[in-house]
Amino acid sequence: MTRHKKNTPVVETTATDSILESISDGVFTVDLDWRINSFNRAAEEITGISRRDAIGRFCSEVFRSNMCETDCALRKTLKNGKPIIGRSGYIIDEAGGRIPISLSTAVLKDAGGQVVGGAETFRDLSEIETLRHELEGRSHVGEIVSRSPLMQRLFEVIPAIAVSPSTVLITGETGTGKELMARTIHALSRRSKGPFVALNCGALPDTLLESELFGYKAGAFTGATKDKPGRFALAKGGTLFLDEIGDVSPALQVRLLRVLQERSFEPLGGTETVQTDVRIIVATNRDLTELTKNGTFREDLYYRVNVVRIELPPLRRRKEDIPLLVEQFIAKYNRLHHATVRGISPEALSLLMAHEWPGNVREIENIIERAFVLCPDGRIEMIHLPDEISLIGSRHTLPTGLQDARLQLESEAIRTALERNGFSRLAAARELGMHKSTLFRKIKQLGITPPEKDGRSKPIP
Repeated sequence: MTRHKKNTPVVETTATDSILESISDGVFTVDLDWRINSFNRAAEEITGISRRDAIGRFCSEVFRSNMCETDCALRKTLKNGKPIIGRSGYIIDEAGGRIPISLSTAVLKDAGGQVVGGAETFRDLSEIETLRHELEGRSHVGEIVSRSPLMQRLFEVIPAIAVSPSTVLITGETGTGKELMARTIHALSRRSKGPFVALNCGALPDTLLESELFGYKAGAFTGATKDKPGRFALAKGGTLFLDEIGDVSPALQVRLLRVLQERSFEPLGGTETVQTDVRIIVATNRDLTELTKNGTFREDLYYRVNVVRIELPPLRRRKEDIPLLVEQFIAKYNRLHHATVRGISPEALSLLMAHEWPGNVREIENIIERAFVLCPDGRIEMIHLPDEISLIGSRHTLPTGLQDARLQLESEAIRTALERNGFSRLAAARELGMHKSTLFRKIKQLGITPPEKDGRSKPIP
């Protein structure tokens, strides 16, 4: 016999009680007045509240859950008689800590079938939540998300690049996220409290670009009625990002070279030299090496900006990131549009996986934003995608389910790993974290045809 608090019935120990004491899920029951009348060992451990202190109290006093006041799962179950399985939420433990949980509810009836209370089981998800954050940390650097081995290598070196004062050159196709990378480097740098100033050098003619970069003094030209600081001045103490550096004219390249060499400049119409305190990050979608060879880009400037180089791969080389990017952009536009889009259908995702993405990450973001216009809630389906994506289905055989989408994703990952390792299957298997025999089997299953020679120049059987 176990003695409980006043007004709490005495409960005989049964086989059921022994089972409840042995399980790792917390279990408690309440009467119709919402007072706790049983509280198992796991419930004590998860909440930090002893059974003696819990029994007889209102359940909302013990759990202080985010659902207690407005969305109580147990209240709904007692009202409609339907159990709730696996709802996510959190409780506040005795020390004031927030514990993520998954809970389920049920109605309690006596031998005559009368409802006498309710039961709730809850599982501590703290370890799962910690693991999830660790995994997210591996796939996130700042606002950049990727699980691609190509990007993971960049993630490893970005912190070291960020803390250095060196000039950075970011290369990559249009839409690969060069400015986002620049902002990430700035955010992780010692200059993060300073301004981040960006300028697209390809969007302005030389005369305007020069005044935008260096500013001007009143009277420098017709219409210059007062001094205007340039981007170098505005970025003082922070980072200046110059996009499309390959489009700058040779004449302006000379002035940029001087700034990089001497860390000083003169505003248009000015006579005094101004010292600059900025970290320079430049970007281009053009081949600066080729531009240097044909004389379009100054060789000395090229070596000044090419101190640390980051090459962003196109999306077609990291298609394994497409589901992650889709999830990120859905979350973003749910916040911006106050929408309730739950996700994307397997068929629509398969279409995205089959697309070659000439516009890269920018293109996929535009497509998700467009889908939100057509689908403010529910799920993004094939009909919400633009014609250039949907028409792929009429030209190719598309995967039509989650399994097929997974196979396509797996195929892309294996192809990319093989290409990156010179089609050495042993090296690719090591990178993918699988046994070489598993990789060989998957290559055959997925119909991947390597070249006649692998990375070691031995014939492929």
